[in-house]
Amino acid sequence: MLLVENLHKSFVAATPRPVLRNVSLAARPGDYVAIVGESGSGKSTLLNLIAGLDTPDAGRIVLEGQDLAALDDASRTRLRRARMGFVFQAFHLLPHLTVECNVALPLALNGISGPAARERIDELLTAVGLSDRRDDSPTRLSGGEMQRVAVARALVHRPGLVLADEPTGNLDAESAAEILELLRAQLKRDNAIGILVTHSTIAAATTDCTYRLTASGLAAIAAGSA
Repeated sequence: MLLVENLHKSFVAATPRPVLRNVSLAARPGDYVAIVGESGSGKSTLLNLIAGLDTPDAGRIVLEGQDLAALDDASRTRLRRARMGFVFQAFHLLPHLTVECNVALPLALNGISGPAARERIDELLTAVGLSDRRDDSPTRLSGGEMQRVAVARALVHRPGLVLADEPTGNLDAESAAEILELLRAQLKRDNAIGILVTHSTIAAATTDCTYRLTASGLAAIAAGSA
């Protein structure tokens, strides 16, 4: 389970500028949640806090019973590596590695190798429709294909939480629809929590529920009104 309680975060310049106030969220395995909001509303900041890449000024984040504030940097890194997956707008694939090696990275970082790793890599490459491109460089793929690789990489180690930051922002409408369908299907199959940050009402509509990030926190919004 993911529990976010009363998060506050400010950026400090000449004077502190509040970015997040009173942000609370609870999600259980299998929940797929969209967070929408204007540019600068703090959506990416919220994802960074949930990922343990930044720390809140107040409030707490608990993932699978572990309070992130109680962990040191090394422990947060291990938790992030083992129990989180990430999908980014810009793909962030390593061009000097093959498609297969890009997908395999989380397994290697978690010390998983041999037949168990091979089986999981084959499973994910088949699921994203790229088993015949495993030996290609990402530079030979289309944008939609690169994002398929990114989805496979995010899920190959069976994380409990997947964070997706504008995953279709660089894709055409057809490719975006395919990625959104693929991401939802894989999250549901693995019973993982999915948090999707997006400007797109179409993308948000593929999730189970949508929240708008406002100056006073997260507000649930009805389907079709995002």
